[in-house]
Amino acid sequence: MKKILLPKEVAKPRGNYSHGGLVEPGYLLFIAGQTAMGLDGTIVGIGDPYVQAKQVFENMAAVLSEAGGDFNDIVKITTYITDISYRVKVNEARKEYFHKDFPASTLVVVKGLADADFLVEVEAIACITRRKE
Repeated sequence: MKKILLPKEVAKPRGNYSHGGLVEPGYLLFIAGQTAMGLDGTIVGIGDPYVQAKQVFENMAAVLSEAGGDFNDIVKITTYITDISYRVKVNEARKEYFHKDFPASTLVVVKGLADADFLVEVEAIACITRRKE
């Protein structure tokens, strides 16, 4: 069984994706690439990779919470940035959400993301061991 997650704390997707898909049994959560899209649908932190990364992780937190999990449940994360110089600021923000038992991680520098103002996008896979209904 699959449950699509569209938390009310995150802007509605503007494309063909959901913010997450919870798959049972096993409680695997696949979190779509999250960007610095605020709840009102505007881009947060234009030009600032740290502020954008914070919004990205807040959006991820909402998807994780909707599934009954948290950042400790993430087992794989892929981070996309549009300039290698953003790595330091993105990692500063990331350290505020990941504290131990870090997930497998990939960093990819790309030419661009879905909107020219997006500097950071992060997708993840989590294994939820406790569920809220």
